[in-house]
Amino acid sequence: MGIIVEYNPDLALRSISEYKKGNRKIEECIPENIEVGKIYPFLKSGQRNYWLFGQIPLLETKGSQQLSKPKASIVILDATHFLIEEKIYTKGNYKVIQICDEDKVYFNGFQKI
Repeated sequence: MGIIVEYNPDLALRSISEYKKGNRKIEECIPENIEVGKIYPFLKSGQRNYWLFGQIPLLETKGSQQLSKPKASIVILDATHFLIEEKIYTKGNYKVIQICDEDKVYFNGFQKI
């Protein structure tokens, strides 16, 4: 028996519309008006590992690995694994470093440009 752990090179959250429809918790969604320098909570199902020593992209996901271009460059400040009714989750906080323009390139693989 193994331990299922997923490594994520980015933080992929849902559209805020999913929260407004009642489908997701607010921490599972990208805030409506993200601001540079502000800290936001996040929540993901599963046991996930994030890189904590540098900037990573914040993406919007529609599920099934359908990901947007980077919405922002962020730093994960902390990540904690925990259980709710025998299901594992990862929660934490991220700080927005830069808002990304869809027409520009901000990352080259894992390296912030």
